[in-house]
Amino acid sequence: MRVDEFDFDLPDDLIALRPAAPRDASRLLVVREDGGREHHTMNELPALLHGGDILVVNDTRVIPARLTGRRFARDAAGEGAQIEVTLHKRVSPNTFRAFVRPAKRLKPGDRMALGATMSAIVATREGGEVELTFEREGAVLDAAIAAEGAMPLPPYIAGRRKPDDQDRADYQTVYAREPGSVAAPTAGLHFTPALLDELAVRGIERAQVTLHVGAGTFLPVSVDDTADHRMHAEWAELTLESAEQLNRAREVGGRVVAAGSTALRTLETAAADDGRVKPFRGETALFITPGYRFKAVDVVLTNFHLPRSTLFMLVCAFSGTDVMKAAYQEAIAARYRFYSYGDACLLFGPKT
Repeated sequence: MRVDEFDFDLPDDLIALRPAAPRDASRLLVVREDGGREHHTMNELPALLHGGDILVVNDTRVIPARLTGRRFARDAAGEGAQIEVTLHKRVSPNTFRAFVRPAKRLKPGDRMALGATMSAIVATREGGEVELTFEREGAVLDAAIAAEGAMPLPPYIAGRRKPDDQDRADYQTVYAREPGSVAAPTAGLHFTPALLDELAVRGIERAQVTLHVGAGTFLPVSVDDTADHRMHAEWAELTLESAEQLNRAREVGGRVVAAGSTALRTLETAAADDGRVKPFRGETALFITPGYRFKAVDVVLTNFHLPRSTLFMLVCAFSGTDVMKAAYQEAIAARYRFYSYGDACLLFGPKT
């Protein structure tokens, strides 16, 4: 499919730079199976679901993966260049894959100082991506990154303002547990403890998966045809406990509600053709475009996504391209807030 089929115009002033406060005050556009649309707020979610449904959340925790520093000079002639590093995938206790700016002058063997206390050596470089070997490792390295790194806000936010201490709380779900992401599973940013409690009171179960979101989620689709796009692999896990919980809910007629595209992709990776899920632990590079047959997910809660993005392609696959284009145009006309800190939509799929 041509990538330009997923294009649309978005006014810049609809890109949210801060989240709603409280989180569950964000607006919620509901898209029904027939394409019908309703306007709600996130705190009305419990009334939009049924007892027996099961909400699946991604419990990944964002690490402050953006580091600044300087490459050491290769000789005594002067200082090396200033650099910005975004860690995106752990390889070993002391090794990360990372995107670096500027990367042109980096060579394997170059040493760099990052933050106030860390140093690393460039092991490999391919384009703007490098593999860094740190002098520290394990928990000691993790503590230094947590203390000295900045939250890796998406470019459409970071290009307008610098990350600050408020982002350390705002850009993290209330149920974040497993460190490893360099981007938040943003549908989860709308939940509050009170909202989760209300869902439980209504008989809506909650199951957890883990998918560590990589910096590849920020990269634009640069090809003309979706068939030529390569997704970055991301590490995911669906435990035996969660798989059994999901299969039991489905057996008695409960709907599987994925809180975000990361939860959805994890479930679909782990699903058999009959919709049952099996435990999964490994990497997924599942790329969902229109024509994909969903097996494990009935309802999706998700944010409003970038034009021409893999995430907008995913929601078009779930609800239909024409339906989602019309929904997005209505959201723009109604001045919904877009992207990571923006509002949400609830999509009821063909199995509901």
